[in-house]
Amino acid sequence: MTIRVLLADDQVLIRSGFAALIGSDDALEVVGEASDGAEAVRQAFALRPDVVLMDIRMPGLDGLTAARQITGSPELADVRVIVLTTFEADEYVLQALRSGASGFLGKSVEPEELLDAIRVVARGDALLSPQATRSLIARFLDQPEQGRPPLPGTTLDVLTDREREMVALVAHGLSNEDIAGRLFLSPLTVKTHVNRAMSKLGARDRAQLVVLAYQTGLVRAGDPEPR
Repeated sequence: MTIRVLLADDQVLIRSGFAALIGSDDALEVVGEASDGAEAVRQAFALRPDVVLMDIRMPGLDGLTAARQITGSPELADVRVIVLTTFEADEYVLQALRSGASGFLGKSVEPEELLDAIRVVARGDALLSPQATRSLIARFLDQPEQGRPPLPGTTLDVLTDREREMVALVAHGLSNEDIAGRLFLSPLTVKTHVNRAMSKLGARDRAQLVVLAYQTGLVRAGDPEPR
């Protein structure tokens, strides 16, 4: 089944490059392009794509606001959003934690990594690359407490040992497939554990789960990636 993609970026060259890359994969199809957030929202309602690649900074309605409008609409419950940004330069990236996005990628992403990201979120998983995770957490920890996005309760006592293990691995930026390979489990089993942890903690998305892992001390900045 072909995955239908909507591109939202105000730079024509970037849209064209992404469109060419996505068009090279027989399983993916670009069904529309938008040059600003408002147009992205309109096209999302009109085209009902599987995935929206959404730039953060666009004229008029920005990408994060557009992402919230898309992910917050019951009519677009099946539409996933991947936020595109330059993590080192974009001071608004933390707001993506509250936008409902299923993934975060830098515009310098490798071609195959972008295609994989689209496939990951299209099947209902969330994506946080290790680079995105490190950037988000570094920015989060640098923010004063009153400037941080509101988060659910911070106790992990409600989790089983296996769920805590899953949360820690997610916090290091590992995908469900990566975790499954390390723990000799099926990706579906991993997804079930992660979803249960998110539900118990009241985490809205995978990115919020990552921040909770750091906020509670389950994982600390600078910790080596578990082997």
